[in-house]
Amino acid sequence: MNRIAVSLSRAIARVTDAALGPYQTAVIRIGFAATWLLFLLREFPHRQEMYGPDGPWKWDLAQRLVADNHAFTILMWSDSQVWFETVYALAVLSALLLLVGWRTRTMSVLFMVGVLSLQNRSIFMGDGGDNVIHLMAIYLVFTRCGQVWSLDARRARLAREARARGDLPRAGAQDRVGLVLWAALGLLLAAATGAGRLSPGWLMIFWGLWAVQALWWAVGRLARTAEPRILLDVIANAVHNAALLVIMAEACLIYATAGWYKIQGSRWQDGTAVYYPLHLDYFSPWPALSDLLASHGTIVMLVTYGTVAVQVAFPFTLINRRVKNVLLAAMMTEHAVIAVVLGLPFFSLAMIAADAVFLPTSFLRRLGGWAARARGRLFPPGARKLPGQRAQGPRTSEPAEDPHVGFTA
Repeated sequence: MNRIAVSLSRAIARVTDAALGPYQTAVIRIGFAATWLLFLLREFPHRQEMYGPDGPWKWDLAQRLVADNHAFTILMWSDSQVWFETVYALAVLSALLLLVGWRTRTMSVLFMVGVLSLQNRSIFMGDGGDNVIHLMAIYLVFTRCGQVWSLDARRARLAREARARGDLPRAGAQDRVGLVLWAALGLLLAAATGAGRLSPGWLMIFWGLWAVQALWWAVGRLARTAEPRILLDVIANAVHNAALLVIMAEACLIYATAGWYKIQGSRWQDGTAVYYPLHLDYFSPWPALSDLLASHGTIVMLVTYGTVAVQVAFPFTLINRRVKNVLLAAMMTEHAVIAVVLGLPFFSLAMIAADAVFLPTSFLRRLGGWAARARGRLFPPGARKLPGQRAQGPRTSEPAEDPHVGFTA
């Protein structure tokens, strides 16, 4: 019984002491934000046909569908052209700011609003990659995905350095940008509530998130002891770790269901399933390359059976790090090949971003170090040195948050 109690206490401490996987959550934040941003920018000339008034899925059909499935989309609040352009611009801007990690808590919510609003307006325009982005946009709201590789982490580091130098007024100054952003979003939320645009469930979610931001700021600024802040950190860490577990389980479920459904197909059983997509014009951006691959029966058979084997086996390899890493590299390579050969870049980017949650921390830290050194060569520290400040070499962000930084960090 004592051993069980000790093990249980260690597990609880592990879950609540820190937000696990800071580099993994940063990678999926960057990956999904970049995928959605690139998709919106590429489809910008066609936005009216895909999600706007000129699309085949007309306004009345969308209203009937939303009334039946109760999906969330602010595009259905108005059928005006100005409102559509505003929502599309919001989706682009929130994806960009989430990508660089500016006010990640707030931007993750706005990112979710943009993704759900566009995708739920025309649900027949998406594919499997859009479904993954749809789910991950919701999960990211509950993660602390700005601990590293973000402007929020940089702002927290500068505040710590300011306090270490004794620059207390600067370190304790109020975050006016965060206050203005929080107040503006509160006014918009109040207007939507007064107009009856939100269902009771979404009202509870959005007002709850808005109130949590205010509570986080109040505790960080006004609490005289550290206990309230520690309590909020414990709750935030538990929520983050639960969301991270859900993201990992979702990725495993995607591969497991895809693999087991493929096993039931006769074309996958006889090793010819990959042959047929290579002869579809819609999936042949490079016809010569598709014909070259399809002309080798052995390659087609190996890719067909290999795809099934990797997808079915991957969830079971998580208990062995080395085998997991090998299959992870194989799956990422497969998605990269799909992006080129079948012309599905955004589907592949979404799946690679989902796979990245399983990447080893040591590899991600090395990747961050390479990026920092490359940035240091392109932008030498001496070129942006402030008066009275010594030039420092490039550094990577560490997973730490500052209680005095960011009303909506």
